[in-house]
Amino acid sequence: MKNVQIFIFLLLTGSVSLTSFDLWATNPLFTDVRTADPAALVVGDTVYLYTGHDEAKDNNSFFVMHDWLVFSSKDMKNWQAHGAKLKAKDFSWAKGDAWASQVIEKDGKFYWYVTVRHATINGFAIGVAVGDTPLGPFKDARGTALITNDMTTDTDIDWDDIDPSVFIDDDGQAYLFWGNTKPRYAKLKANMIELDGPIQSLDLPNFTEAIWVHKKGDLYYLSYASGFPEKIVYATSKKITGPWVYQDILNEVAGNSPTNHQAIIEFKGKDYFIYHTGAAQPDGGEFRRSVAIDRLYYNKDGTLKRVIMTSEGLDKDQN
Repeated sequence: MKNVQIFIFLLLTGSVSLTSFDLWATNPLFTDVRTADPAALVVGDTVYLYTGHDEAKDNNSFFVMHDWLVFSSKDMKNWQAHGAKLKAKDFSWAKGDAWASQVIEKDGKFYWYVTVRHATINGFAIGVAVGDTPLGPFKDARGTALITNDMTTDTDIDWDDIDPSVFIDDDGQAYLFWGNTKPRYAKLKANMIELDGPIQSLDLPNFTEAIWVHKKGDLYYLSYASGFPEKIVYATSKKITGPWVYQDILNEVAGNSPTNHQAIIEFKGKDYFIYHTGAAQPDGGEFRRSVAIDRLYYNKDGTLKRVIMTSEGLDKDQN
């Protein structure tokens, strides 16, 4: 209420105009472009937000996604848009569909793991690009896919190899997680672009997609989209390789979107839950999604409090 009173005073006194005054950060974050499948990376005093780019003209078609967008912020409220820093066509072996991705840093290099449709092998695949900065420029690190559909033949669908997420453990070992209907993981070699051992399966109840792994204190957290329409749920473990103990729902169905996809980060002493929603109107929906952010809170026993999705976003957080 205090912010509103201040704004009204400034408006009446002519100190600001409706076109020049940025009230405060609300959800969704961006209204001039449709964003989805967020992933975030903290580098120093800056958060880099990597998103998919929904370009469908309406909500009666299907996903139209050609590239990935990047935004950055030093306070989680004011964001700078950097445009498309990677496209599906940047992978010569891919034929399109720039689906969910994640960027992670290792030894001063930034590795961007992406979902694309393979040009010659049926189904979706996972590729990896590399850059020297969080903003790139990025280039295909392998010249071939890291994961292809013929490597995971125990499902009847061709989109089971999507939504890559990478976590580097305290000992420096990197792990790639991914999957749709079947959750999987594998070790990565030190070069971050080759598997280091066999593909392993995970035992996660009612798993759909969208794995995100993070650590807080001594606990590992694995969140994922469950069911359809999707809710975000989570499990915990004392080891990155499990076993994972299912805990609870973390985020309910995101308005007007049957898909749900999350990123969880800590930044400057606060924890955040980043997700997409189809609630932006007049034209938001299943294939025209928008990224939003709300605070994430931990209980004393290490469990997570359920995320409350808000239209105010981080404006309500004055602490």
